[in-house]
Amino acid sequence: MRLDKPRIKPIHENDWNDAKKEALGQQKIRGNVANIFRTLANHEKLAKRWMVFANHVLFKSTLNARDREILILRIGWLCQAEYEWGQHVIIGKNAGLSDEHIACIKEGAAASVWTEHESLLIKAADELHKNAFITDETWNGLTKSYSDQQMMDLVFTCGQYNLVSMALNSFGVQLDPDIAGF
Repeated sequence: MRLDKPRIKPIHENDWNDAKKEALGQQKIRGNVANIFRTLANHEKLAKRWMVFANHVLFKSTLNARDREILILRIGWLCQAEYEWGQHVIIGKNAGLSDEHIACIKEGAAASVWTEHESLLIKAADELHKNAFITDETWNGLTKSYSDQQMMDLVFTCGQYNLVSMALNSFGVQLDPDIAGF
């Protein structure tokens, strides 16, 4: 973790007012309210509006879950967002990623476990993180199997989790008890 204590103190759900409950009351991960949502309870209006977009990216995107999690984990790794990494290792395993695949996300697109398509996903995440732009070579490779909507969801997935990583790192959101870091 970049910070050993939060800069913005998480608010336990027992202390939430009605507005906080309305904005975040349904946000449980593995049966518990996660520290990200307890932290967002400090700004329930922002959280309520952000959740619409976040829910699209995580649950309603045109990307399959495995591809989405490769992108999210790669961005989390590039941003050194340990909280994001820990949450999405669990989600990634549920989406079909093996321990070997998850370990190779740290290595990048050259790892031997990746299909050509998966390698291109990692390259796209790397390019977006570094240059805020996907090169023609990577774009053209991905559009062999991805529609325009999927390409849009790919860019917005990387952008969403880059934003989330910045927030988690800067706010000092601490690991939940049931997740490991790097």
